[in-house]
Amino acid sequence: MTPFAPSLLALVALGGAAGSLLRYAAGIWFARWFGVFLPWGTLAVNVAGSAVIGLLGGLMLAGVHLSPESRALVITGLLGGFTTFSAFSLDVGTLALRSPALGAGYLALTLAGGLGAFAMTFGLGHALGRALAG
Repeated sequence: MTPFAPSLLALVALGGAAGSLLRYAAGIWFARWFGVFLPWGTLAVNVAGSAVIGLLGGLMLAGVHLSPESRALVITGLLGGFTTFSAFSLDVGTLALRSPALGAGYLALTLAGGLGAFAMTFGLGHALGRALAG
């Protein structure tokens, strides 16, 4: 199957739409519960997305096969639409204009949370994948 097969493109689009809707809902939910002093929704989806892609990456590294269709739908589409690195960049810049320390703190918190979540779940995914693969 070619990378631009209509069925793969449809899966990427479907996953991207779902991920974007989930990101939008998370942003609203976090703002309602935690306020708008920091963009908590963006932070939460970047950390959650990093955790999920860490788990999937670990599974694949351990030999668990994810079909091109699954990767297109979940990794490229859903997680691509759900995580918000471009929105994260805008948030850091906006916060830095308000206060350089606030912008730097949010940058550090997001990077530490995302990379930490990835590191924890990557090992878990790899161990789980090895157990599933036999």
